[in-house]
Amino acid sequence: MALKTCINIDGREIGGRNCPYFVAEISGNHQQCIEQARALIKSAKESGADAVKLQTYTADTLTLPIREEPFKAKGPWEDSYLYDLYQSSYTPWEWHEDLVDYAKKIGITLFSTPFDETSVDFLEKVMNPPIYKIASFEINHIPLLKKVGAIKKPVILSTGLASYDEIAEAVQALKDSGCPNIILLKCISAYPADPNDFNLRSIECLKTFGCLVGLSDHSLSSSIVMGAIGMGACMIEKHFVLSRKSAAVDGSFSLEPQEFKQMVEEAKTLYRGLGSPIIRTSKQEELQKRFRRSIYISKPIKKGEKFTTQNIKIIRPCYGLHPRYWEEILGRKAKKDLDFGHPLSLDDVAF
Repeated sequence: MALKTCINIDGREIGGRNCPYFVAEISGNHQQCIEQARALIKSAKESGADAVKLQTYTADTLTLPIREEPFKAKGPWEDSYLYDLYQSSYTPWEWHEDLVDYAKKIGITLFSTPFDETSVDFLEKVMNPPIYKIASFEINHIPLLKKVGAIKKPVILSTGLASYDEIAEAVQALKDSGCPNIILLKCISAYPADPNDFNLRSIECLKTFGCLVGLSDHSLSSSIVMGAIGMGACMIEKHFVLSRKSAAVDGSFSLEPQEFKQMVEEAKTLYRGLGSPIIRTSKQEELQKRFRRSIYISKPIKKGEKFTTQNIKIIRPCYGLHPRYWEEILGRKAKKDLDFGHPLSLDDVAF
């Protein structure tokens, strides 16, 4: 399947030869304080993010208020039940319009992950986001995928937990519903994620769906990001927090501002270093070419005298005749007197 080359988000081209697009996921790290949500958005922009992502849900749209073992959270939240966790960490819906205005004011893209059909309707009305994100755990929520796909906006689909067939089913559901462009994110749905588990080579497999491919990384390392960019990732999503020392719900696997900024800077350096699939000398190397070897006169030669290993040498710099002519020149005669240190040329040789 032909790979989609690039898409546009808020005037920013993603994919192709463009620099990777960096998304700061703030999830519930605002600790249900709108001032902190604004501070996260501002800090994300200052740290090099191209966009900030929210999550739009309520506890009731995600689960049931049951406090039994199957409804217990895992990972960093294992002391909580799902309903209580979501109730304490969701982004209040009444904030969305304010945060959209704030993001526009400071010049950064804001979008969200909807978790059910009602949140899709809400986001379209209040936020009108340029793109939607589907979380890994929702990849099997086919009705949600169809709802989002029918809006006919680009969709970012995280693939953590999913098999090849499940990804194929989700991609097809989005496309059949009218979704014009999909970015598949390689993801390990563990919090924090172990860098050893990423299997980044599967990015090549994700490309076979004909979609752009990126990375959603829950590790605290930047090495996985660099590897993914090296394999063609066009989007990088990382959770973002002002401080991991806070009680922020996803703080334990989120990057702090300086860490995010350093990751972006290193990733951009790597991206520039990737260049193009063409063998060519760099600008720096062009300046160094003069130190390559060429044929010079190493002892004064009279007109008619033969060139020998005693009176010519292959030395630096490169202003003389190319060394490929060495065997051809040996034994031939000089057309004129040649001084010591003269860069030999074909005009100096009698053929």
